[in-house]
Amino acid sequence: MDEPTVDPQQAVAAASTPAAEFRELSRSRQREVFFQLPETIQQRLVDDLDREELRGFVRRLDPDEVADVLGLADEAVREDVLRQLDAGRRERAARLLEFSPETAGGLMHLDYVTVDVDQGLPHVARRVQRHEARTGRFPTVFLTDDDELIGDLPPQTLAMDGASVDLRDHVRETLAVSVDSPDTDVVEVFRANPESNVAVLDDDGSVLGVIYAEDLLRVVEEEAGETLYEFTGVREEESVLDGPLSKVRYRYKWLIINLGTAFLAAGMVGVFEDTIAAFTLLAVYMPVVAGMGGNAGTQSMAVTVRGLAYGQISLATGGRAVGNEIVAGAVNGAITGVLVAVIAAVFNRSPLLGVVLGVSMVLNLVIAGFFGTLIPLVLDRIGKDPATSATIFITTATDVLGFFIFLGLAQSVL
Repeated sequence: MDEPTVDPQQAVAAASTPAAEFRELSRSRQREVFFQLPETIQQRLVDDLDREELRGFVRRLDPDEVADVLGLADEAVREDVLRQLDAGRRERAARLLEFSPETAGGLMHLDYVTVDVDQGLPHVARRVQRHEARTGRFPTVFLTDDDELIGDLPPQTLAMDGASVDLRDHVRETLAVSVDSPDTDVVEVFRANPESNVAVLDDDGSVLGVIYAEDLLRVVEEEAGETLYEFTGVREEESVLDGPLSKVRYRYKWLIINLGTAFLAAGMVGVFEDTIAAFTLLAVYMPVVAGMGGNAGTQSMAVTVRGLAYGQISLATGGRAVGNEIVAGAVNGAITGVLVAVIAAVFNRSPLLGVVLGVSMVLNLVIAGFFGTLIPLVLDRIGKDPATSATIFITTATDVLGFFIFLGLAQSVL
């Protein structure tokens, strides 16, 4: 049974000098651990290993893994290590390094062969055998007709009697993307056709590589992580295993901005200081009003940001979405407002407080729906990332206006 890699991974990532822990691992374990580490730790390892150690590590890796590792090295180190690799590995890795890791070219493998559809099955078998002998991996067989890609050949076809097989009868449609396509576009292609491999094409339509479904799992996981990080104001580069100084560097700017907006809400509360002093129960329910507004605004923002990402909505076409969120906010505000009004009336024996809370809840959730939809649309229109920056503005709006409505009504009624 294989030994688990979690403990060595944590030991390397948590060490003050990750390279020292990494050197203690066997070559096979180094490979397993390296690709499970966060990118910040991978970068530190590549920087701290000397060139001979780096060459010894990458010479046992597949060309696409070599490209991933050397992509983290500076140009001088990268060129020096590449020169010391065998010719086949050097050529394939250098080819992959030409492309951005966030494009189809950066995701693709070179495990493919191209065969003219008029060739016989024995020719295909020989090409496949040569590729396996050279790389140790079974290739995807792409079929072309006059140098134009027409599909791929299912692997089981190779088990047929070659003399009686016409490749045109077995060609299977192949999805294709441009080598410069963003990785997010490739993910969408796979989502629509999860069982297919994807051919990566050059500008002239020639095949450059192949992408497998498992290659996209990392991209999908990174997308999910980036979205979560963006909503919370954390940079995507940050890892749970980063040191405290790195975490401070990544976070303090957002926290300072949040501090500034918190003072806006505090200033609004200060305007009604006398009202709160005269009716201290208001302080008990202020977090309820603010919290419900913030949560509702975040829900509206999440739906809007997703619509922007999929091209379903823009500021020019967003009127209907804003209206829908306002109505939804009013209905949800009425539902939650009735509940909190009953609680205040029963437990605090103050029906008027219940009315103030109920009306405030309705109005604050309407505000949340309005700003939770409008702010992402405006930010997108001016070229800013709404997932990263919308939350702080929405929370400020719901807090400041929510407190104003709640405390203003209380001052007038109680």
